[in-house]
Amino acid sequence: MPQHLNARDFRQAAKRRLPKSLFEYIDRGAEDERALARLRESLDAIEMVPSVLTGHRERDLRTEILGREQAMPLIVAPTALAGLVSHQGEAKIARAASRLGIPVCVSTQSVTTVEEVAAGAPGADIWFQLYMWKDRRLSKALLERVAAAGVRNLVITADTPASPKREYNRRNGFSIPFEYSPRSVIDVAMHPRWFFGVLMRYLTTTGMPSYGHYPQEFRGAVTRPSIAEAVRLENLLNWEDVRQIRSWWQGKIVIKGVLSAADARKAREMEADAIVVSSHGARNLDVAPPPATILPRIVEAVGQDMEVLADSGVMRGSDVLKYVGLGAKAVMVGRLPLWGLAADGEAGADRLLSILRDEMDLTLCMLGLERPADCASAILSTERFSHGHN
Repeated sequence: MPQHLNARDFRQAAKRRLPKSLFEYIDRGAEDERALARLRESLDAIEMVPSVLTGHRERDLRTEILGREQAMPLIVAPTALAGLVSHQGEAKIARAASRLGIPVCVSTQSVTTVEEVAAGAPGADIWFQLYMWKDRRLSKALLERVAAAGVRNLVITADTPASPKREYNRRNGFSIPFEYSPRSVIDVAMHPRWFFGVLMRYLTTTGMPSYGHYPQEFRGAVTRPSIAEAVRLENLLNWEDVRQIRSWWQGKIVIKGVLSAADARKAREMEADAIVVSSHGARNLDVAPPPATILPRIVEAVGQDMEVLADSGVMRGSDVLKYVGLGAKAVMVGRLPLWGLAADGEAGADRLLSILRDEMDLTLCMLGLERPADCASAILSTERFSHGHN
């Protein structure tokens, strides 16, 4: 494997390895992708001032997240269909995360079930992300399965009330459920390593990949022409649904996709244990602000009463520390582990997460700081990129 030294190297490797339609589904944003551009600009605009001659022998990246000590302030975010990037990709990412001492969040729309991930990655700190189905009874039954698998933390994705407008998916012939077309067949044929290493391995063992968490009677290949109404994603999710989920779930609840202080306060009222300040990686709403621009205001509003996490746009360990410096307890990363998987399977995911850890350690060293939480003192100023959203 060529030597990959940073996240962008892994991204380029993933671009070569994956069919164009699958790579762009992971990599790109929504509509004109202006939010995607602003996301990167917002992180690049943050400067951190070092303290010199501090003489720290080593750094301590350990961080307590929702009552459990983790090796660093990093969490693998939930991503749909990671199992299409690499055969049994969800379990591979979970093992990599476990070796590095960080949590991994399994998606409702993963190929591998939470039970299979838990069995394939013993000892991993597994969280679960919920997309509520139209049939609430089925969602309740799913959460019972998740709890039985040993999961303690539930992440409710709150920022996807409709399917985003991603025009490149239409142009590439990419859809969920998948549809066969001359364009998609040619795309796959031009990427034989992916075809034989991923798709054929499923076809010769378990069959065409499917959404693993769907009830058996609704579970079909990702190429099936339609999705039953009972397991369509609930587009009318509201705060009362959060209250109901709270009555079902005995563990901790995280609301993901918060971009205003008002919604953060509402999450606190609903007794959520944490929120994720997130723009969904700029994949959903092209007019959404970058999380870095409103994170300080949200932390000010609720940070004493609940944990605030963040995500979107991370490319370097220093990006993680910027979010932490702005008040986040920890940061989720989604695209990066997938690029690692695509480049070199489990070893690639492990390597990319290790690079982020090493970059965090080096940045702290250069800043003269011992711990990620100390980064607040190094942030130069947020005034020039903070918009003051309420």
